[in-house]
Amino acid sequence: MSIEVKGLTKTYKLKRHEKKTAVDNISFTIPGGEIVGFIGPNGAGKSTTIKMMTGILTPDCGTISIEGLTFKKNRKEIMLKTGVVFGQKSVLCWDIPVIDSLKLFRDMYRVSDEVFKENMDAFSDILGLDEFIGQPPRLLSLGQRMKADLAASLIYDPDILFLDEPTIGIDVLSKERIRQFIKKINEERHTTIILTTHDVSDIESLCEKMIIIDKGVLIYDGSLPKLKSIYGSADLEEIIKKIYLAGEDRYEKVC
Repeated sequence: MSIEVKGLTKTYKLKRHEKKTAVDNISFTIPGGEIVGFIGPNGAGKSTTIKMMTGILTPDCGTISIEGLTFKKNRKEIMLKTGVVFGQKSVLCWDIPVIDSLKLFRDMYRVSDEVFKENMDAFSDILGLDEFIGQPPRLLSLGQRMKADLAASLIYDPDILFLDEPTIGIDVLSKERIRQFIKKINEERHTTIILTTHDVSDIESLCEKMIIIDKGVLIYDGSLPKLKSIYGSADLEEIIKKIYLAGEDRYEKVC
């Protein structure tokens, strides 16, 4: 499913009469079936944008259209088509076994027994869920909890998956397993995936397209190879550092 964002703006009220514009009139399109890296430095407006795109926050101005659907008219339909994983917050019930949380999601989203079994078999195979599925999340390692959250977000076969820092604080082997899982889901199910991350390896391994924002402003919207060609370098980490340090003329320098 494709996503079209037009003129998206969000301003927060601070103390007294002060205001801060977190997202400043940004527009972009995410084609269906692609993995897109959505990046920027801390405080760039990434989380605010993702929260608006998932319906958690309402924009002050602008529109978000998902295959022609809008939150104003089609909220329930959009939510049934969308999965979300926040690296810092789990959707799982903290004190009950992971399998019970997954069954709860099955019932909430009215997933058939056949689809549930098929997905559980696939997730167990790729993510190794069998190792910890009978334990509550409070006893799991960060990597295990992230794998369980990924399973919960995909148990109902969403068309769009938002991943906010899915590999943060995770060991190298778990990171690679999660990346392989994300890639496999995208290839086999053609799931549209929006990935926010500070790990350049995540972007290099997974993303076809990149969207970069800084201070709420759109800095770059295009392919990874095009960005490298603009800077004449294959070192993505160095390119990103240059973009973040470019100053007031950063928009012209990149686009």
